[in-house]
Amino acid sequence: MAYDFTHFKTKLHEIEEWLGNEYLSVRTGRATPAILDNIFIENYGARTFLKHTATITIEDAKTVRVTPWDKSQIKAMEKAIAEANLGLSTSSDSQGLRVHFPDLTSERRVTLTKLIREKLEQARVSVRGERDEIWSEIQTQERDGEIAEDEKFRLKDEMQKMVDATNQKLEEHADKKEKEISE
Repeated sequence: MAYDFTHFKTKLHEIEEWLGNEYLSVRTGRATPAILDNIFIENYGARTFLKHTATITIEDAKTVRVTPWDKSQIKAMEKAIAEANLGLSTSSDSQGLRVHFPDLTSERRVTLTKLIREKLEQARVSVRGERDEIWSEIQTQERDGEIAEDEKFRLKDEMQKMVDATNQKLEEHADKKEKEISE
């Protein structure tokens, strides 16, 4: 009986997605609407994601335009962005907000590069944890006589190929983000 790696593949994919989402919140010098994804505003007594109450577009390389569907929410949006402490400045007009992205300093670039590497390492640790869990299950099956020793080592090689491919994708993602910061 061959081992089913479906759950393992799903977990590896979730780790890749997690890292991608973490990197979206790392601000580069360029304007990106994704940095506003996790900001909540007080909307008629309920906490609502900013992105669910406005249209968010890129105006230019350093500016994001936030156009609320309800113009009375402009002040609440401005307050929420300021409280998020993202290092962004805002200016409002009758149509909505402009969110300005300042240039990155060299110190900030170094800090962000370290942060990117820390997130990468967290993802790698998660991958190793999943790998160890699957390896343990395979060894248990071999001890219980469900699979042969040769099959155990074939499964180990198959599992390691998946881990290596995932680690390669994670590394590429980190390198891409570091390149964005250095530009």
